[in-house]
Amino acid sequence: MNLNDCHNFHDFRRLAERRLPGPIFNYIDGGADDEVTMRRNTAAFEDCDLVPSVLQGVSDVDLSVTVMGQKIDLPVYLSPTALQRLFHHQGERATAAAAEKFGTLFGVSSLGTVSMEELAKKHRNPQVYQFYFHKDRGLNRAMMQKAKESGIQVMMLTVDSITGGNRERDLRTGFSIPFRLTLGGLWQFAIKPAWGINYVTHEKFSLPQLDAHIDMKGDTLTIGRYFTEMLDPSMNWDDVAGMVAEWGGQFCLKGVMSVEDARRAADIGCTGIVLSNHGGRQLDGSRSAFDQLDEIVQAVGGRLDVMIDGGIQRGSHVLKALSLGAKAVGLGRYYLFPLAAAGQAGIERALGQLKAEIVRDMRLMGARGVADLGRSNLRFRA
Repeated sequence: MNLNDCHNFHDFRRLAERRLPGPIFNYIDGGADDEVTMRRNTAAFEDCDLVPSVLQGVSDVDLSVTVMGQKIDLPVYLSPTALQRLFHHQGERATAAAAEKFGTLFGVSSLGTVSMEELAKKHRNPQVYQFYFHKDRGLNRAMMQKAKESGIQVMMLTVDSITGGNRERDLRTGFSIPFRLTLGGLWQFAIKPAWGINYVTHEKFSLPQLDAHIDMKGDTLTIGRYFTEMLDPSMNWDDVAGMVAEWGGQFCLKGVMSVEDARRAADIGCTGIVLSNHGGRQLDGSRSAFDQLDEIVQAVGGRLDVMIDGGIQRGSHVLKALSLGAKAVGLGRYYLFPLAAAGQAGIERALGQLKAEIVRDMRLMGARGVADLGRSNLRFRA
Protein backbone atom coordinates (compact mmCIF):
# COMPACT_ATOMS: atom_id res chain seq x y z
CA MET A 1 0.00 0.00 0.00
CA ASN A 2 1.29 3.48 -0.90
CA LEU A 3 -0.02 7.02 -1.13
CA ASN A 4 -1.63 6.47 -4.53
CA ASP A 5 -3.76 3.75 -2.97
CA CYS A 6 -5.35 6.25 -0.57
CA HIS A 7 -8.75 7.46 -1.74
CA ASN A 8 -10.49 8.30 1.53
CA PHE A 9 -10.01 8.82 5.26
CA HIS A 10 -9.92 5.11 6.02
CA ASP A 11 -7.20 4.43 3.44
CA PHE A 12 -4.96 7.12 4.96
CA ARG A 13 -5.61 5.69 8.41
CA ARG A 14 -4.54 2.22 7.27
CA LEU A 15 -1.36 3.54 5.65
CA ALA A 16 -0.51 5.53 8.79
CA GLU A 17 -1.02 2.41 10.89
CA ARG A 18 1.43 0.51 8.70
CA ARG A 19 4.09 3.20 9.02
CA LEU A 20 3.81 4.31 12.64
CA PRO A 21 4.89 2.38 15.75
CA GLY A 22 1.82 1.25 17.67
CA PRO A 23 2.10 3.72 20.59
CA ILE A 24 2.20 6.72 18.25
CA PHE A 25 -0.57 5.46 15.99
CA ASN A 26 -2.79 4.81 19.00
CA TYR A 27 -2.07 8.26 20.38
CA ILE A 28 -3.62 9.73 17.22
CA ASP A 29 -6.31 7.10 16.79
CA GLY A 30 -7.54 6.74 20.35
CA GLY A 31 -10.09 8.45 22.55
CA ALA A 32 -11.06 8.56 26.21
CA ASP A 33 -12.51 5.69 28.26
CA ASP A 34 -14.69 3.47 26.02
CA GLU A 35 -14.34 5.84 23.03
CA VAL A 36 -18.13 6.21 22.76
CA THR A 37 -17.98 9.94 22.03
CA MET A 38 -15.20 9.48 19.49
CA ARG A 39 -17.38 7.08 17.50
CA ARG A 40 -20.47 9.28 17.89
CA ASN A 41 -18.65 12.24 16.35
CA THR A 42 -18.84 10.60 12.93
CA ALA A 43 -22.06 8.65 13.49
CA ALA A 44 -23.94 11.90 14.20
CA PHE A 45 -23.65 12.90 10.55
CA GLU A 46 -25.30 9.64 9.50
CA ASP A 47 -28.51 10.65 11.29
CA CYS A 48 -28.88 13.62 8.96
CA ASP A 49 -29.79 13.48 5.26
CA LEU A 50 -29.13 16.01 2.51
CA VAL A 51 -32.06 17.11 0.34
CA PRO A 52 -30.70 18.33 -3.01
CA SER A 53 -32.19 20.91 -5.34
CA VAL A 54 -31.96 20.05 -9.03
CA LEU A 55 -31.86 22.10 -12.26
CA GLN A 56 -30.09 24.99 -10.56
CA GLY A 57 -27.62 25.55 -13.38
CA VAL A 58 -24.53 25.14 -11.20
CA SER A 59 -21.29 25.41 -13.14
CA ASP A 60 -18.78 27.27 -10.98
CA VAL A 61 -18.73 26.65 -7.23
CA ASP A 62 -17.30 29.19 -4.77
CA LEU A 63 -16.09 27.52 -1.57
CA SER A 64 -14.64 30.64 0.05
CA VAL A 65 -15.78 31.77 3.49
CA THR A 66 -14.77 34.41 5.99
CA VAL A 67 -14.24 33.17 9.52
CA MET A 68 -12.68 34.93 12.51
CA GLY A 69 -11.93 37.86 10.22
CA GLN A 70 -9.93 35.67 7.82
CA LYS A 71 -11.05 35.00 4.25
CA ILE A 72 -10.14 31.46 3.24
CA ASP A 73 -10.65 29.53 0.00
CA LEU A 74 -12.09 26.42 1.64
CA PRO A 75 -14.74 26.07 4.37
CA VAL A 76 -12.37 23.72 6.25
CA TYR A 77 -9.22 24.45 8.25
CA LEU A 78 -6.47 22.36 9.82
CA SER A 79 -7.09 22.35 13.55
CA PRO A 80 -4.16 22.79 15.92
CA THR A 81 -2.86 19.44 17.13
CA ALA A 82 0.06 18.49 19.34
CA LEU A 83 3.32 16.63 18.69
CA GLN A 84 3.18 16.58 14.89
CA ARG A 85 6.89 15.87 14.31
CA LEU A 86 6.41 12.58 16.15
CA PHE A 87 4.03 11.52 13.38
CA HIS A 88 6.30 12.67 10.53
CA HIS A 89 9.56 14.56 10.64
CA GLN A 90 8.05 17.46 8.63
CA GLY A 91 5.37 18.02 11.28
CA GLU A 92 3.75 21.45 11.34
CA ARG A 93 5.91 22.55 8.42
CA ALA A 94 3.99 20.13 6.21
CA THR A 95 0.66 21.18 7.71
CA ALA A 96 1.28 24.89 7.17
CA ALA A 97 2.55 24.43 3.62
CA ALA A 98 -0.38 22.23 2.60
CA ALA A 99 -2.86 24.68 4.14
CA GLU A 100 -1.21 27.54 2.25
CA LYS A 101 -1.47 25.65 -1.05
CA PHE A 102 -5.22 25.29 -0.54
CA GLY A 103 -5.68 28.83 0.77
CA THR A 104 -6.94 27.94 4.21
CA LEU A 105 -5.89 28.55 7.78
CA PHE A 106 -4.05 26.21 10.10
CA GLY A 107 -3.46 26.08 13.83
CA VAL A 108 -0.35 25.66 15.93
CA SER A 109 -0.64 24.09 19.36
CA SER A 110 1.02 25.06 22.61
CA LEU A 111 2.34 21.50 22.35
CA GLY A 112 3.45 22.08 18.77
CA THR A 113 6.84 20.88 17.56
CA VAL A 114 7.64 23.82 15.24
CA SER A 115 7.63 27.42 16.44
CA MET A 116 4.73 29.64 15.48
CA GLU A 117 7.25 32.40 14.65
CA GLU A 118 8.95 30.28 11.99
CA LEU A 119 5.66 29.35 10.36
CA ALA A 120 4.30 32.90 10.47
CA LYS A 121 7.40 34.21 8.70
CA LYS A 122 7.30 31.54 6.02
CA HIS A 123 3.62 31.31 5.12
CA ARG A 124 1.08 33.90 3.99
CA ASN A 125 -2.05 32.03 5.04
CA PRO A 126 -3.60 32.84 8.43
CA GLN A 127 -2.39 31.00 11.52
CA VAL A 128 -4.32 30.28 14.71
CA TYR A 129 -2.48 29.87 18.00
CA GLN A 130 -4.13 27.25 20.20
CA PHE A 131 -3.47 28.12 23.81
CA TYR A 132 -3.79 26.27 27.11
CA PHE A 133 -4.39 28.16 30.36
CA HIS A 134 -1.55 27.42 32.79
CA LYS A 135 -1.42 27.81 36.53
CA ASP A 136 1.45 30.24 36.01
CA ARG A 137 -0.28 33.48 35.00
CA GLY A 138 3.03 35.01 33.98
CA LEU A 139 3.53 32.13 31.55
CA ASN A 140 0.10 32.78 30.06
CA ARG A 141 0.90 36.44 29.49
CA ALA A 142 4.31 35.65 28.04
CA MET A 143 2.91 33.13 25.57
CA MET A 144 0.18 35.51 24.42
CA GLN A 145 2.73 38.28 23.95
CA LYS A 146 4.93 35.94 21.91
CA ALA A 147 1.97 35.17 19.66
CA LYS A 148 1.35 38.89 19.12
CA GLU A 149 4.99 39.48 18.27
CA SER A 150 4.86 36.63 15.78
CA GLY A 151 1.98 38.25 13.91
CA ILE A 152 -0.68 35.74 14.89
CA GLN A 153 -4.14 37.16 14.20
CA VAL A 154 -6.38 34.61 15.92
CA MET A 155 -6.09 33.32 19.50
CA MET A 156 -7.86 30.02 20.23
CA LEU A 157 -8.15 29.10 23.91
CA THR A 158 -8.90 25.43 24.58
CA VAL A 159 -11.36 25.21 27.48
CA ASP A 160 -12.19 21.49 27.61
CA SER A 161 -8.78 20.28 28.81
CA ILE A 162 -8.31 21.59 32.33
CA THR A 163 -7.39 18.02 33.17
CA GLY A 164 -6.28 15.14 30.98
CA GLY A 165 -8.73 12.61 29.57
CA ASN A 166 -8.41 8.94 30.47
CA ARG A 167 -6.75 7.65 27.29
CA GLU A 168 -6.27 4.01 28.10
CA ARG A 169 -4.48 3.15 24.87
CA ASP A 170 -1.63 5.46 25.97
CA LEU A 171 -1.58 3.89 29.42
CA ARG A 172 -1.19 0.43 27.91
CA THR A 173 1.72 1.42 25.65
CA GLY A 174 3.45 3.82 28.06
CA PHE A 175 3.27 6.64 25.53
CA SER A 176 4.88 9.76 26.98
CA ILE A 177 7.25 12.60 26.14
CA PRO A 178 10.06 11.68 26.51
CA PHE A 179 9.31 8.03 25.76
CA ARG A 180 8.84 5.72 28.74
CA LEU A 181 7.45 2.68 27.00
CA THR A 182 6.14 -0.65 28.20
CA LEU A 183 7.70 -3.82 26.77
CA GLY A 184 4.80 -4.08 24.34
CA GLY A 185 5.34 -0.49 23.28
CA LEU A 186 9.07 -1.05 22.75
CA TRP A 187 8.33 -4.06 20.56
CA GLN A 188 6.09 -1.91 18.37
CA PHE A 189 8.99 0.47 17.76
CA ALA A 190 11.33 -2.45 17.02
CA ILE A 191 9.13 -3.78 14.23
CA LYS A 192 8.81 -0.33 12.58
CA PRO A 193 12.51 0.62 12.17
CA ALA A 194 11.90 3.13 9.35
CA TRP A 195 10.13 5.46 11.75
CA GLY A 196 13.05 5.30 14.20
CA ILE A 197 15.62 6.01 11.46
CA ASN A 198 13.66 9.07 10.38
CA TYR A 199 13.30 10.21 13.99
CA VAL A 200 17.02 10.09 14.83
CA THR A 201 18.28 11.45 11.49
CA HIS A 202 16.20 14.63 11.50
CA GLU A 203 15.97 17.67 13.72
CA LYS A 204 15.87 16.90 17.44
CA PHE A 205 12.38 16.74 18.88
CA SER A 206 11.32 19.82 20.85
CA LEU A 207 8.27 21.76 22.01
CA PRO A 208 9.32 25.32 21.11
CA GLN A 209 6.16 27.04 22.39
CA LEU A 210 6.89 25.63 25.87
CA ASP A 211 10.64 25.04 25.95
CA ALA A 212 11.43 28.69 26.61
CA HIS A 213 9.26 28.62 29.72
CA ILE A 214 9.08 25.02 31.03
CA ASP A 215 11.77 22.37 31.44
CA MET A 216 10.05 19.28 30.05
CA LYS A 217 13.15 17.40 28.93
CA GLY A 218 14.45 15.83 32.12
CA ASP A 219 11.24 14.34 33.41
CA THR A 220 8.91 11.54 32.39
CA LEU A 221 6.25 14.15 31.82
CA THR A 222 3.42 12.42 29.99
CA ILE A 223 0.87 14.36 28.02
CA GLY A 224 -1.74 13.45 30.62
CA ARG A 225 0.47 14.79 33.42
CA TYR A 226 1.01 18.03 31.50
CA PHE A 227 -2.74 18.56 31.44
CA THR A 228 -3.22 17.45 35.04
CA GLU A 229 -0.26 19.18 36.71
CA MET A 230 0.50 22.31 34.68
CA LEU A 231 -2.90 23.50 33.48
CA ASP A 232 -5.19 25.38 35.80
CA PRO A 233 -8.46 23.58 36.61
CA SER A 234 -9.70 26.70 38.41
CA MET A 235 -9.86 28.69 35.15
CA ASN A 236 -13.15 30.58 35.05
CA TRP A 237 -15.05 33.11 32.95
CA ASP A 238 -13.35 36.07 34.64
CA ASP A 239 -9.95 34.67 33.69
CA VAL A 240 -11.02 34.28 30.08
CA ALA A 241 -12.60 37.74 29.97
CA GLY A 242 -9.26 39.16 31.05
CA MET A 243 -7.47 37.29 28.29
CA VAL A 244 -9.98 38.46 25.67
CA ALA A 245 -9.41 42.07 26.73
CA GLU A 246 -5.63 41.65 26.83
CA TRP A 247 -5.51 40.06 23.38
CA GLY A 248 -7.68 42.77 21.83
CA GLY A 249 -8.42 40.89 18.60
CA GLN A 250 -10.00 37.76 17.21
CA PHE A 251 -10.46 35.43 20.19
CA CYS A 252 -12.03 32.00 19.99
CA LEU A 253 -12.97 29.43 22.65
CA LYS A 254 -12.43 25.82 21.59
CA GLY A 255 -14.42 23.20 23.46
CA VAL A 256 -17.74 24.99 24.01
CA MET A 257 -20.70 22.59 23.92
CA SER A 258 -23.70 24.21 25.64
CA VAL A 259 -25.94 27.11 24.65
CA GLU A 260 -25.33 28.78 28.00
CA ASP A 261 -21.57 28.70 27.55
CA ALA A 262 -21.88 29.94 23.97
CA ARG A 263 -23.89 32.94 25.19
CA ARG A 264 -21.30 33.70 27.89
CA ALA A 265 -18.54 33.54 25.30
CA ALA A 266 -20.36 36.16 23.25
CA ASP A 267 -21.04 38.26 26.37
CA ILE A 268 -17.33 38.53 27.28
CA GLY A 269 -16.34 39.59 23.77
CA CYS A 270 -15.24 36.38 22.07
CA THR A 271 -15.55 36.58 18.30
CA GLY A 272 -15.78 32.83 17.72
CA ILE A 273 -16.32 29.44 19.31
CA VAL A 274 -15.48 25.93 18.22
CA LEU A 275 -18.00 23.29 19.22
CA SER A 276 -15.71 20.42 20.12
CA ASN A 277 -15.30 17.48 22.47
CA HIS A 278 -11.56 17.30 21.69
CA GLY A 279 -12.06 14.47 19.22
CA GLY A 280 -13.63 12.30 21.90
CA ARG A 281 -10.37 12.42 23.88
CA GLN A 282 -11.61 14.13 27.05
CA LEU A 283 -15.11 13.51 28.47
CA ASP A 284 -16.42 10.23 27.12
CA GLY A 285 -20.19 10.18 26.87
CA SER A 286 -20.43 13.85 25.92
CA ARG A 287 -22.46 15.09 22.95
CA SER A 288 -21.02 15.43 19.48
CA ALA A 289 -20.43 18.91 18.11
CA PHE A 290 -22.78 18.26 15.18
CA ASP A 291 -25.56 17.21 17.57
CA GLN A 292 -25.24 20.57 19.34
CA LEU A 293 -24.70 22.77 16.30
CA ASP A 294 -28.25 23.76 15.38
CA GLU A 295 -29.37 25.03 18.78
CA ILE A 296 -26.12 26.93 19.38
CA VAL A 297 -26.21 28.62 15.97
CA GLN A 298 -29.80 29.65 16.62
CA ALA A 299 -28.79 31.09 20.00
CA VAL A 300 -25.58 32.97 19.14
CA GLY A 301 -24.93 32.64 15.41
CA GLY A 302 -25.60 36.33 14.91
CA ARG A 303 -23.14 37.38 17.62
CA LEU A 304 -20.03 35.32 16.84
CA ASP A 305 -18.66 32.78 14.38
CA VAL A 306 -19.60 29.20 15.22
CA MET A 307 -17.28 26.43 14.02
CA ILE A 308 -17.19 22.72 14.75
CA ASP A 309 -14.68 19.90 14.69
CA GLY A 310 -14.75 16.18 15.38
CA GLY A 311 -15.51 13.17 13.21
CA ILE A 312 -15.25 14.84 9.79
CA GLN A 313 -14.47 12.16 7.20
CA ARG A 314 -16.35 13.25 4.07
CA GLY A 315 -17.27 16.30 2.04
CA SER A 316 -20.92 15.57 2.77
CA HIS A 317 -20.15 15.95 6.49
CA VAL A 318 -18.81 19.43 5.76
CA LEU A 319 -21.93 20.34 3.78
CA LYS A 320 -24.19 19.20 6.61
CA ALA A 321 -22.32 21.35 9.13
CA LEU A 322 -22.37 24.39 6.85
CA SER A 323 -26.08 23.87 6.21
CA LEU A 324 -26.74 24.15 9.95
CA GLY A 325 -24.83 27.42 10.13
CA ALA A 326 -21.22 26.51 10.91
CA LYS A 327 -18.88 29.14 9.47
CA ALA A 328 -16.13 26.57 8.90
CA VAL A 329 -15.21 23.03 9.88
CA GLY A 330 -12.01 21.95 11.63
CA LEU A 331 -10.06 18.84 10.61
CA GLY A 332 -7.92 16.81 13.01
CA ARG A 333 -7.36 13.12 12.37
CA TYR A 334 -8.45 13.79 8.79
CA TYR A 335 -5.06 15.37 8.07
CA LEU A 336 -2.95 13.74 10.80
CA PHE A 337 -3.20 10.27 9.25
CA PRO A 338 -2.09 11.60 5.84
CA LEU A 339 0.72 13.51 7.56
CA ALA A 340 1.88 10.32 9.24
CA ALA A 341 1.55 8.39 5.99
CA ALA A 342 3.43 10.73 3.67
CA GLY A 343 4.14 14.17 5.12
CA GLN A 344 3.13 17.23 3.11
CA ALA A 345 2.29 15.13 0.04
CA GLY A 346 -0.16 13.12 2.13
CA ILE A 347 -1.97 16.17 3.50
CA GLU A 348 -2.18 17.72 0.03
CA ARG A 349 -3.66 14.55 -1.42
CA ALA A 350 -6.23 14.36 1.38
CA LEU A 351 -7.19 18.03 1.05
CA GLY A 352 -7.43 17.70 -2.71
CA GLN A 353 -9.80 14.78 -2.35
CA LEU A 354 -11.91 16.58 0.25
CA LYS A 355 -12.13 19.70 -1.92
CA ALA A 356 -13.21 17.59 -4.90
CA GLU A 357 -15.87 15.91 -2.76
CA ILE A 358 -17.19 19.25 -1.51
CA VAL A 359 -17.33 20.75 -5.02
CA ARG A 360 -19.06 17.65 -6.42
CA ASP A 361 -21.54 17.55 -3.55
CA MET A 362 -22.26 21.28 -3.86
CA ARG A 363 -23.12 20.79 -7.54
CA LEU A 364 -25.34 17.84 -6.68
CA MET A 365 -27.04 19.98 -4.02
CA GLY A 366 -27.64 22.79 -6.52
CA ALA A 367 -25.49 25.22 -4.50
CA ARG A 368 -23.16 27.74 -6.13
CA GLY A 369 -21.69 28.87 -2.83
CA VAL A 370 -21.83 28.26 0.89
CA ALA A 371 -24.54 30.92 1.25
CA ASP A 372 -26.87 28.70 -0.81
CA LEU A 373 -26.78 26.00 1.87
CA GLY A 374 -29.29 26.15 4.71
CA ARG A 375 -31.39 24.26 7.25
CA SER A 376 -34.06 23.67 4.57
CA ASN A 377 -31.81 21.26 2.67
CA LEU A 378 -31.48 18.90 5.66
CA ARG A 379 -33.76 16.30 7.20
CA PHE A 380 -33.02 14.48 10.46
CA ARG A 381 -34.04 10.90 10.99
CA ALA A 382 -36.28 10.16 13.94
